[in-house]
Amino acid sequence: MTSLPEPLPTCATPLLEIDVLRTFVCIAESGSFTRAAQQIFRTTSAVSMQIKRLENLLGCSLFVREARRIALTDDGERLLGYARRLLRLHEEAVGAFIAPRLNGRVRFGTPADIGTHILPGLLSQFARSHPGVEVNVSVGRTIDLIQRIDAGELDVALLSVGNAGQDDTRGEVVHSEPLVWAGRAGGVAAERTPLPLALATPDCAWRRLALHALDRVGRPYRIAYSSEQCAGQEAAMIADLAIAPYPLSLVKPPLKRLDEGPDLPALGDYQIKLLRAADRSEPAEELSRQVIAALNVYRK
Repeated sequence: MTSLPEPLPTCATPLLEIDVLRTFVCIAESGSFTRAAQQIFRTTSAVSMQIKRLENLLGCSLFVREARRIALTDDGERLLGYARRLLRLHEEAVGAFIAPRLNGRVRFGTPADIGTHILPGLLSQFARSHPGVEVNVSVGRTIDLIQRIDAGELDVALLSVGNAGQDDTRGEVVHSEPLVWAGRAGGVAAERTPLPLALATPDCAWRRLALHALDRVGRPYRIAYSSEQCAGQEAAMIADLAIAPYPLSLVKPPLKRLDEGPDLPALGDYQIKLLRAADRSEPAEELSRQVIAALNVYRK
């Protein structure tokens, strides 16, 4: 009896994990391991490990890590096109077989400072996981968002509040971090008298906490720059025109945290609260759950 020939050895093709490719694209598009980690609700160390595994799998470096930026290598640029196509194909394939569990609309409100720094990744992931839900986002002042919740115009809203805020009895605390004095590294704005400040509108929690603290110690100040958006405050600080009260997590180079002391008193904690309408849908509850999960990761 003639025996069959042994099969020729084959080299197994490495498998690219969709989750890792999504992380890779997030880093490439955000230009930061930290921002990508916030967007996909992982720690920065977990994201770094994913990329290290991907680089080992492909046998090449994908990013050039410099002091203040992350850039793609030539191999990283090549992979980016493939990764985007694979992610689109994956979503198309899943969508062809799995009908959306949730359907409907969620009307979501957020202040600009939260919406700019935390929510883009969250809303992108929610759209992927619940394609049948339409999310309408409104950006506005906390006081206006509360009024719209009460009027039935919003289902869920995030609120910026401070220890002295008028909204402390409303909503559930989902994020808390120190509010600090910030200014340009090497700048001289903090040494001027009266102290030049970059502040938002009078109802802003950061503004209330800062002015209350300065009044308490008798430090003379002037409002040198006023803007409804935290990006405006940031521009004034970078130009060394003023200093500002800022959440610690938002203080990035070329800004720095200024030393607190008799002339720059501690500001306490800045809080984010989640306020839900009394009559809300299942999609609104699911978005609320994901918002809380995202802010828990952001806090870490």
